[in-house]
Amino acid sequence: MADNFQVTKDGKLKHLLSIDGLSKEIIIDIFNMAESFLKIGSRDVKKVPLLRGKTVCNLFFENSTRTRTTFEIAAKRLSADVINLDIPTSSQSKGESILDTVNNLIAMGADIFVVRHGIPKTPEIIAKAVNNDVHIINGGDGNHAHPTQGLLDSFTIRRFKKEFSNLKVAVVGDIKHSRVARSEVCALSTLGVPEIRVVGPDNLMPDDLDNLNLIHFNDLKKGLKDVDVIMMLRLQKERMEDGDIPSEEDYFKQFGLKRDHLRIAHPDAIIMHPGPINRGIEIESEVADCKQSVILSQVTFGIAIRMAVMTMLISKKL
Repeated sequence: MADNFQVTKDGKLKHLLSIDGLSKEIIIDIFNMAESFLKIGSRDVKKVPLLRGKTVCNLFFENSTRTRTTFEIAAKRLSADVINLDIPTSSQSKGESILDTVNNLIAMGADIFVVRHGIPKTPEIIAKAVNNDVHIINGGDGNHAHPTQGLLDSFTIRRFKKEFSNLKVAVVGDIKHSRVARSEVCALSTLGVPEIRVVGPDNLMPDDLDNLNLIHFNDLKKGLKDVDVIMMLRLQKERMEDGDIPSEEDYFKQFGLKRDHLRIAHPDAIIMHPGPINRGIEIESEVADCKQSVILSQVTFGIAIRMAVMTMLISKKL
């Protein structure tokens, strides 16, 4: 659990490190602000001046397409200056510590850091070290958390399903290694989803499964019966040990989402995936591109969610 120092004493968001510790009220506030930002994306001039004069630094020590790019777009739509630090060509390659890197960028006037790192809790360590005028957003840390992904996924569900209180949600795949799954489950639980299922092989389930109030299925058809939301996950092969899964072909046979599976779920179930998609391993292309898929909507909504988070962190008007 992230310490509550990510929220100020008067309930304002100071850092975003984890969904764990955020109240339902803060999450709903983020959603409501994101709703107001959705309209900006359809305008000819896609900018508002809320972060004019502020600087956002993206520090990505792991590869990213959607998260890094949508944070950059979100910051620019808020009129912030954006620095994307090229880690391989930075002084990190010369042995500089991450805190020294951050402190030097703060000395240059940085206000918000979006940090993705392979070691869990790295964004939290940075947040504890910076002064009160600097804000840290966790862009994904190891297999620990990916809070903006959990928020944008939950926001997507709200856009298509309206109410959380009567939903059945199935999260399918590599739960054990997925920071997305942990943030997703935490957000949905906080928002009052009564039934969250995790579907996948036994050895890809987290060790603390019993403490998370989740229902585990190791049969995909049983796990998808009558669900309203199907969240497919990428196999986190970079975090696995040899033998964690059978061949990709066997995995697709057992846990890959196919057209026939949609008849098992609720007729208007939505299909989600945080990306990147491995077609033919986690999901067949026909399903990824079908009318029930909201995968590209997740990406679009991610810009609005990240605009909302940065605005709540730094805007003096809030």
